[in-house]
Amino acid sequence: MSEFFTTLVQWQRVHGRSGLPWQGTRDPYRVWLSEIMLQQTQVGTVLAYYPRFLARFPDVQALAAAPLDDVLALWSGLGYYTRARNLHRCAQAVVQDWGGHFPGTAQALQTLPGIGPSTAAAIAAFCFGERISILDGNVKRVLGRALAFAGDLADARQERQLWQHAQALLPPQPSADEMVAYTQGLMDLGAGLCARTRPQCLLCPVAALCQAHQQQRATDFPVKTRKLQRRTVPWCLLALQRTDGAIWLQQRPHSGIWAGLYCLPVFDTLADGLNALAPHTDALGAPQLQPAFRHQLTHRELVLQPVLLPWHHSAPLPLGADTGRWVARCSELDIGLPAPVRQWLQAQLPD
Repeated sequence: MSEFFTTLVQWQRVHGRSGLPWQGTRDPYRVWLSEIMLQQTQVGTVLAYYPRFLARFPDVQALAAAPLDDVLALWSGLGYYTRARNLHRCAQAVVQDWGGHFPGTAQALQTLPGIGPSTAAAIAAFCFGERISILDGNVKRVLGRALAFAGDLADARQERQLWQHAQALLPPQPSADEMVAYTQGLMDLGAGLCARTRPQCLLCPVAALCQAHQQQRATDFPVKTRKLQRRTVPWCLLALQRTDGAIWLQQRPHSGIWAGLYCLPVFDTLADGLNALAPHTDALGAPQLQPAFRHQLTHRELVLQPVLLPWHHSAPLPLGADTGRWVARCSELDIGLPAPVRQWLQAQLPD
């Protein structure tokens, strides 16, 4: 189906997206940064973060040299914070192991922290013109429909087979410019016309080549039987508040949910939190339950119950004094914080 490649290249050059800030460059640092930010995140959200991140870390050397806390602070609100930690680790590996230059093949790029096969393929195609196809979530949908691929993509073997088909769609010797347009075209089609629930097949440039469309079964593909199971997890957030209004934040462990971020101390229940503070009972006021709220993660839905606890100013610092800090104003929230906790704090603290 080399016609598929040619048609998509031609369509992208005329109708595809071209004004995004990470387009029009073959700088691997900028492409890599955009690819990591765009994982599980809408373009509109990334557009607000990408320029701020580049202003603070203009190249891989600046990112590698920065403290992780600074990286997490700028990432705060984008979610999936493992991406930020891997971003930092990857920058350090590029500087230490590759002399500050990203390797030029997808195979080598995959050896770096946080770079999977599809991200590696995107960097290699966009920056180095490598003949290799991406296969992120949207592209699986595009190619699954184009090929009417009946394999269950919940099975890793079937996904590898789809990738082999994706490679077979590429001509033997595409130019670097063609690989850029084709790769971007796949992304544009998956993000727009080839939507999950209501594909706009009548406007699709490859509809005549799409087997699922010809069979009038577009929404039957791609096949994936295993569904995401999200379980509900209740968390009690203790908001220890001094008489001057400052609230205590504690750095989370370096693994697990919100790893390395600052947060209100987390407990399974209020009783567990009060037990942890038992040695400081004289310094505590009466607990005040605040309205609970929910926050969805990939595999969990957190039910967050903040509890305000007055704390006498003269008492010793509780709960992780070596990794925590008091914050008294919104201007002090320029640190790595989970988005829902940041929003809650902004409603409690003065500007």
